Amino acid sequence: MMVEDGDELFNYMLNDLKGGIQHGVLVANLSYALGLACGLSEEEAYELKNAAMVHDVGKLKLSQYLYGRSYRNFSDEEMKYMRMHSKISYDVLKKYDYSDNIMDVVLWHHECFDGSGYPDNLKGDDIPLGARILKVTDEFAALISDRPYRKRFDIDTAVNIMIDEIKNMDMKVFIAFQRMIHEDSTLELIENSRLNLDDLDISDILDI
Repeated sequence: MMVEDGDELFNYMLNDLKGGIQHGVLVANLSYALGLACGLSEEEAYELKNAAMVHDVGKLKLSQYLYGRSYRNFSDEEMKYMRMHSKISYDVLKKYDYSDNIMDVVLWHHECFDGSGYPDNLKGDDIPLGARILKVTDEFAALISDRPYRKRFDIDTAVNIMIDEIKNMDMKVFIAFQRMIHEDSTLELIENSRLNLDDLDISDILDI
């Protein structure tokens, strides 16, 4: 990459960081609520919330390699590379004092209930419950958020899209999700989780 592209790359990576924070907060709050709805204790749901906040940290390491691209335009090889992010997140978090449960949720949040997910093709109840919950909230949060290549979907459309992919999810978790998603408290939670970081300066994040 040319040196003169440095500022543009920096801004791209900063926007990735902002997007990651926004997505993490929304997924974390939804995961906490859905965890309680699925029978987790307060402590277990809070631990899941922590896992959800950091589940995509590995994507930040990929920003410079996927610079200027959107998922829609990924080649097969680039998609394989992108699918490494859960393992990269796991490796990054190993340096810190996270519980085994949080680490497992981060590593396996892209496993599918039918065994078609990654990185280990786990199936059914072999996937930790927290990861099955995060699978649902992560996908929903992405669908109701703006992306470079599309505008956000409304809640009903997002749920219908997920129904089309129901084989990827734990049906019991998804039913609990459907029950809570139109509740006033959940709608309020979603709105309160939408952070506006447009004016966030890099000096607010880094000591420079």
